[in-house]
Amino acid sequence: MSTSEKNTADQARHHKRGAHRAWVVIVLVILIAAAAVYFMMRPKTQTAPLPVVEVEKVDVSDVNIYGEYVGRIRAQQFVEVHARVEGYLQKMCFTEGTYVKAGQTLFVIDPQLYQAHVNKARAQLNKAEALARKTKHDLDRIRPLYEQNAASQLDLDNAVAAYEGAQAEVTVSRADLTQADLTLGYTRVTSPISGYISESYADIGTLVGPSGGKSLLATVVKSDTVRVDFSMTAIDYLRGKDRNVSIGSDNSGSKLKSFVTITLADGSEYPVRGQVDFADPKVDPKTGTFSVRAEMPNPDRNLLPGEFTKVRVLLDVREEAIEVPTRSLVMEKNGAYIYVVRPDSVAEKRFIEIGPEVGNNTIVERGLAKGESIVVEGFHKLTHNMKVAPVVAKPKASTDDTRKED
Repeated sequence: MSTSEKNTADQARHHKRGAHRAWVVIVLVILIAAAAVYFMMRPKTQTAPLPVVEVEKVDVSDVNIYGEYVGRIRAQQFVEVHARVEGYLQKMCFTEGTYVKAGQTLFVIDPQLYQAHVNKARAQLNKAEALARKTKHDLDRIRPLYEQNAASQLDLDNAVAAYEGAQAEVTVSRADLTQADLTLGYTRVTSPISGYISESYADIGTLVGPSGGKSLLATVVKSDTVRVDFSMTAIDYLRGKDRNVSIGSDNSGSKLKSFVTITLADGSEYPVRGQVDFADPKVDPKTGTFSVRAEMPNPDRNLLPGEFTKVRVLLDVREEAIEVPTRSLVMEKNGAYIYVVRPDSVAEKRFIEIGPEVGNNTIVERGLAKGESIVVEGFHKLTHNMKVAPVVAKPKASTDDTRKED
C-alpha cells in the first residue's frame, strides 16, 4: 500500500471515529434533556395539611337550672258583685272597664219599697217607746199604792208585766228598724274591693235580686298583683330535696328561694320576676303532679287574668359547674364523647358523663377539667390521636338567664 493510500485510510478511520463520537454526544444530550424534562414535569409529593379546628377553653361557673311548665294567670282577688235585695235596677254609677275604689257606689236599686219599710219600722218603734213610757208611769203610780196597801199584788204584777212587755216591744221594734235600714242600704250596691270592674251584667230596668231576679251584676278584679298556677311533676319534687333552692317554703337550709319568669302573649319575656309562695304538700295520684303558685307584680296590667303562659321556674343552682356547647358533643349508643386537644395539638376522643341542657349548652358531670381545650367546630373530620391545627373560637355572648345572679 502506497503512502497516499495509507493516509487516505487513516483519514477515513479518523472521520468515522469522529462521527461516532458526535452521535454519542447527541444521544447523551438527548438523554440529559429528557431527564431534565422528567424531573421538571414529574408531580411533586405534597405533605397533607393538618385539619383546622376551633377550640374553646373549659371554664367553671354557677349555672341556673330551670324547668318549663304551662301556667294560667289569675287575679289576686276576683269578687262578684251581687244584688242582695230584690227590685228594679234604677241606676249604674260607673264606667265599664275602669278602676273603682272599695265602697264606691256601683248600682242603685229602686229604694221606695224599702224606704217605706224603714218608715214603718220607725213608726212601730215610736209607738213601742210611747207604750213603754206609759207603762213606766203606770208602774210608778202602782208601787206607792201597793206599799200603802191601796193596790193589790195583782195590780202590781200586771203593771210590772206591762212595763217589761213594752220594753221588749221597744227592743223588737228597734231591731226591725235596724234591719229595715240595712235592707234599704242594700239598694245601693257598692264595690267590696278596689280594682277594675267588668261590664254590667244587667241593664237598667231589669228586675234583680237573690230570689226571682238576676243576682250577678258585675265582677271586680284586683290585678296589680297576679297569681300564676301551674303543676310540677313529683320527680321535680323528689330531686328538690338535695337542691340549693327552696320551692314554696321557707327552708332555712336552702341558699336561694325559687323565682319564676313568664312569657307574654307576643312571645317576649315578662321583665319582672315572681316568687313561688305556695307548693301543695300532696301529689295528685291521677296526674303525678302537685300544684304550685307564684305571685307576679303587675303594675302596668300587662298580665291578664285567665290567659295561659309558659312558666320558667328556677329548680337548682349548680355551683362551679362545667358546661360545654351542645353542638360540640357527639352522641352514640355507648354514650357521649367530645374531642379534647392536648398541649401537643393532638385531638383525643374522650367519653364524658353529661347532665341537663341549659340553653345552648350542656352541663358535664364527669370527664372534663377546667382549663382543657375542647373542639367546638370541625370535629366531624377527626379521629382519635389525630394531629390538628387548633384555632381559638370567637367568643359568643352568653345568655344571662343561665348564670347565677347576685
